[in-house]
Amino acid sequence: MDAELLLAHVLGVPRAGLLTLGEVPDDAAVRFEALAGQRADRVPLQHLTGRAPFRHLELAVGPGVFVPRPETEQLVEWALARLAGLAEPVVVDLGSGSGAIALAIAHEHPGARVTAVERDPVAIEWTKANAATRAAAGDTPVEVLSGDMTDPRLLRDLDGTVDLVVSNPPYVPDGATVPREVADHDPPLALWGGPDGLDVVRGLLRTAARLLRPGGGLGIEHADQQGGALPALVRASGGWTDVEDHPDLAGRPRYTTAHRSGG
Repeated sequence: MDAELLLAHVLGVPRAGLLTLGEVPDDAAVRFEALAGQRADRVPLQHLTGRAPFRHLELAVGPGVFVPRPETEQLVEWALARLAGLAEPVVVDLGSGSGAIALAIAHEHPGARVTAVERDPVAIEWTKANAATRAAAGDTPVEVLSGDMTDPRLLRDLDGTVDLVVSNPPYVPDGATVPREVADHDPPLALWGGPDGLDVVRGLLRTAARLLRPGGGLGIEHADQQGGALPALVRASGGWTDVEDHPDLAGRPRYTTAHRSGG
């Protein structure tokens, strides 16, 4: 499949267009062979094409930004269901990377006021570029903010007013074995989460508790080994109700949700 997608990319046609392809021009064959060699050396497919599909969007990605995964689309599905019926909800995406979660929500809920927060100075340039592209296409603009999701001073002007906080934070335990595509090409700030993978999440929970209004929703993606640990951490931090964990389409634990007490 990767080879077909690379050839379609080189030729500027959809993948299905390869079915009626008679021959590949020599210059395209040379470019394809070079890209296929890089993919064989475990350079991510999305870095080679420069694009990553995410729900109804196609995002620009490349070196220095985390490539959005299909599993994260289910967190967005939950978020949109949570926002249904709210005309102008306030949403914060912590650790936005390419902007996938924030931009998908803004695209599918045009009334939402979405802020995307990113700490990495390289990754945030991708966030800004994708946000500008989607705004130019007519989507509700997303505010992109440079900041650390664990910073007690972050978004102080929104304290107690946010309807939904979502995040795909760094959650890989230090020293874990990951594929070369991840280890060599995803930015370290988007991956590593301390000895148990939950160090950043602990700070994220404090930020979310401060930002959310009573009854506001929280959704956090996690590693499939953290389906027990993350909900337990949320419960232990206090001030949360309806703490649940949700599987991905393969049945693996994938994200935890909760609501701020008092709503």
